[in-house]
Amino acid sequence: MNTGVKITAYAAALAATFGAAYGVGKGVGPVEEPAKAAHGEHAAASSTPSKSAAADGHAGHEEGAADGTAAAPAADTPGGLQVSEGGYTLAMETPVPAAGRSTLKFSIKDEAGKKVTAFTTEHGKELHFIVASRDLNTFRHLHPVKAADGTWSVAADLPAAGGYKAFADFKPAAPGAKGITLGVDLSVPGAYAPKPLPAVAPTSTVDGYQVRLGGTLDPGKAGELRLTVTKAGKPVTDLEPYLGAYGHLVALRDGDLAYLHVHPNEGGPGPDVSFTATAPSAGTYRLFLDFQHEGKVRTAAFTVTTGGGKAPVPAADEATHDAGEHAHG
Repeated sequence: MNTGVKITAYAAALAATFGAAYGVGKGVGPVEEPAKAAHGEHAAASSTPSKSAAADGHAGHEEGAADGTAAAPAADTPGGLQVSEGGYTLAMETPVPAAGRSTLKFSIKDEAGKKVTAFTTEHGKELHFIVASRDLNTFRHLHPVKAADGTWSVAADLPAAGGYKAFADFKPAAPGAKGITLGVDLSVPGAYAPKPLPAVAPTSTVDGYQVRLGGTLDPGKAGELRLTVTKAGKPVTDLEPYLGAYGHLVALRDGDLAYLHVHPNEGGPGPDVSFTATAPSAGTYRLFLDFQHEGKVRTAAFTVTTGGGKAPVPAADEATHDAGEHAHG
């Protein structure tokens, strides 16, 4: 778990775009120009816990700037910020779901507007679907079901009115196809009362488990994030595989919700789950760690600040009980 093996870029457009070293908030400093990292490729799907992450990058689109100059290449565009990429589009059939329990339906369409029906299975699923609220207090890692015509559907609990973003993370089965993460906005009607982003803290408590985050998030500089799971003060050394891994990490950038899904480095089955990553920019990020123990998947969430000076460092014994809405389906 302690080795800094390269991450699986679950959202390949953001591969190598999150960074870490030891001690939350320690060693974070201003960066003049984030380094541009190459994309990797998705790790091959496995029914056993992943040992390391290999990469499957995908090219995106280039757009002209307002002054007529060429825009930055799509390789610099974080994942999930585009509804279309590489000839594929995320078509949401239910863009305005009701608050509470709703069924979300969508499809992936090709350049001809035809629904895609063939995907490559990765980490146990043909497609991974994430829904998060714009204030980053609600997080859903869902597993939709695909109909024969290529329509996906899944039940989701969206607890309050407001803006949400849905992410589809997949790899088409077409020859030479690369991994893609597409994002689309959802709007839940009703009176909207956004919640503040939870404070930066080194620990998160969920269902009696405490997860401690070690590391820093540095723009343009790769490092290791290590998350340690304990229960009742004792290390959890028998984490269970969840989608072929001992832990899954999703990171969303506050503001635009740029997306990255990474998988653990070699090791297991706990108490440590480590990831290697590089931040795309200075800013505030919300990290969501999924882990399974005693037959149930739980999510520990953290707020991390990087770049532009040192981030606040909470007391070593300070624990955060995360009151956010986190679920799986």
